[in-house]
Amino acid sequence: MRTTVRYAAVAACLLSLSSLTACADDAANAAGAGSKGDGKGTKVKIMVGGLDKVIYLPAMLTQRLGYFDAEGLDVELLSEPAGVQAETALVSGQVQGAVGFYDHTLDLQVKGKEVESVVQFSQAPGEVEIVSTKAEGDITSPKDFKGKKLGITGLGSSTDFLTKYLAVKNGVKVSEFTPVAVGAGPTFIAALQQGAIDGGMTTDPTVATILDKKAGKILLDMRTPEGSQAALGGPYPSSSLYMQTSWVNGHKDTVQKLANAFVKTLKWMSTHSATEIADKMPADYSQGNKMLYSVAIKNTLPMFTKDGVMPKGGPETVEKVLKAFNPNIQNAKVDLDKTYTTEFVQKATG
Repeated sequence: MRTTVRYAAVAACLLSLSSLTACADDAANAAGAGSKGDGKGTKVKIMVGGLDKVIYLPAMLTQRLGYFDAEGLDVELLSEPAGVQAETALVSGQVQGAVGFYDHTLDLQVKGKEVESVVQFSQAPGEVEIVSTKAEGDITSPKDFKGKKLGITGLGSSTDFLTKYLAVKNGVKVSEFTPVAVGAGPTFIAALQQGAIDGGMTTDPTVATILDKKAGKILLDMRTPEGSQAALGGPYPSSSLYMQTSWVNGHKDTVQKLANAFVKTLKWMSTHSATEIADKMPADYSQGNKMLYSVAIKNTLPMFTKDGVMPKGGPETVEKVLKAFNPNIQNAKVDLDKTYTTEFVQKATG
């Protein structure tokens, strides 16, 4: 019983409509298996918005520590480069869970989709606004975003949301700068070095690599609760395990086992060093530089919760951020209580 990562399988599923339908059928079969007693070997598919991103590290780390297996779960981890694509996979029925930013639950609610965070991995975005070395004299704060090309992972992604908020908060209209979807990792770095973007929002290990290559500098650091408070005005719950509410209600035994596994991982992370965590991760995640990868983990660790519980005031901060620029949410009433649940993490920590 193993958790597997199948990038090729995801690509094949997205290649054609018929393949997409087949993925949805597989997910439905997995859901059916979970409903028949939730016994040992219950299959669950989880889409992650970038498995090698440090902000989503608990997903792979839980597999590497054997905690899914210990709960009698057969979890298949899939990967997409942006959180918005993980959201799409969840809503379309390809997977039962998504590891991505909590803010998607609010965005989906106003679109008529009931989705909730069941384990909150973080209390800060873990994001960094980077400025290229070529543009660092022209961009000294978000007030200078006007007329600039700013990198994000994808349109409609959380990096898109946060970039728009920082602009609006600092007097720059959304229409006055250009968001450019450049993904993360090598594609983001190449865009920065080649001048396709003047700056952008990304996470570790991309941040550590950029600084090591001297391709850019940090403008805003939101990898800590303090950084989140300074930039966004409060805690900003970001990476989480979120699922469709109807699935959660119909498979509570399975969701509890997932919560047990993830909370155990968060506790383990809080008592181990960045180097020890790096040692547990797949070798290719360090891209040949284990020391740099450990630094990336160390700089991001402050964002994680120790118990999977939603930070107090976090949902309100997220709502405030989204309402600042998103007209759909701005003009809608959001029921924050329906965007997350602490039912499962409270049992896991008790």
